[in-house]
Amino acid sequence: MADTKLLLVEDDPNLGDVLCEYLNLKGYKTTLCKNGVEGYNEFSLHPYDMCILDVMMPIMDGFTLAKKIRSENQQVPIIFLTAKAMKEDKLEGFKAGGDDYLTKPFSMEELQMRIDAVLRRCLPNNAEPEVDEYEVGIYKFNHIKQELVHDASLQKLTTKESSLLRLLCQKKNQVLPREHALKTIWGEDNYFTARSMDVFITKLRKYLKSDEKVSIINVHGKGYKLVDI
Repeated sequence: MADTKLLLVEDDPNLGDVLCEYLNLKGYKTTLCKNGVEGYNEFSLHPYDMCILDVMMPIMDGFTLAKKIRSENQQVPIIFLTAKAMKEDKLEGFKAGGDDYLTKPFSMEELQMRIDAVLRRCLPNNAEPEVDEYEVGIYKFNHIKQELVHDASLQKLTTKESSLLRLLCQKKNQVLPREHALKTIWGEDNYFTARSMDVFITKLRKYLKSDEKVSIINVHGKGYKLVDI
């Protein structure tokens, strides 16, 4: 399926590189991450059509990663790769939100067939495309181009500014938990990253100041809310 974006999380460098190269040759747009934390951060920042997760990984295992992904996205298909073939492990994978389970060793052709089968099952032709552009009051925000546009005015955003505004847009008129934003964009939640995020919030407020109906408010003890009325 052309232009399908795959997130591959595999800690074995040799297998990961081989799988990534094969899938790209077959027309998938594949991003390889080497551990669960890296995979979660990548998933939080960019849209993917499917996640392919190794189960046995250091730092964060595949089941834990799947649960975190499922807490943010209930629809994206997940395929687990594992050296274990026990029934209990497969059940654990499905409980974690997996759609399929492939036991190592496997052939590249089998993996491709599983990917296509799961995509056909989970992503019908009438599925809505991932959102690249958001409307925020009088502004149009494109997180791919990292641009905020109003009339003839264009504000280029940094990667962190764009990532933070995207999270706010996804939770428009809802609370964006402070801890989630910090861990997603900065990778950790501490005093210094929190102060850094406060600076970025101030910058975003400045960029949005031309529309009085748009504001980013502090929700004490919880996080921030992008209000668009």
